[in-house]
Amino acid sequence: MSFARVALVTVPLVLFLGIVSGAVAGSGSSNPWFASLAKPAAMPPDWAFPVAWTLLYVLIGLALAMILAARGASGRGIGVGLFAAQFALNLAWSPVFFAGHRIGAAFAIILLMILLTVATILAFARVRSRAALLMLPYLAWICFAAWLNHSIEALNPAAATLAPAQSSAQVQL
Repeated sequence: MSFARVALVTVPLVLFLGIVSGAVAGSGSSNPWFASLAKPAAMPPDWAFPVAWTLLYVLIGLALAMILAARGASGRGIGVGLFAAQFALNLAWSPVFFAGHRIGAAFAIILLMILLTVATILAFARVRSRAALLMLPYLAWICFAAWLNHSIEALNPAAATLAPAQSSAQVQL
């Protein structure tokens, strides 16, 4: 299987799944709960997040394509498995943080994601060094995102209580 053919599937798939995860979770400043939180001074502007994530998803999709195209390479399966695990955590982070308002749980997820991403990079390096290099900007960004997550948690100790109460309709007879 050629790299180009694999990349034509993996890159759009990774990008699509990332976008869907964020959209379903209501990520970003349009989320009223998130907009009400205190943010650290180093918080990037709103426009930076979709730009950064689009670029990062393309890069990690290309890295995955390189590994998938390396048929018969020793360690390929381990690399793909580690990628899938860290990517599943990536997709889970937005719903936990933005929809669930669980900043502490999101921080735990992103720390585990960082560990699995480091392991993925090491596994990818054994198969294709360029694939490992393509993962480095993603690692740097999720480390920064972990710092932002932690900073937001520290600045908003009662963040979960900012969530609007769920309304219920009861009919009395």
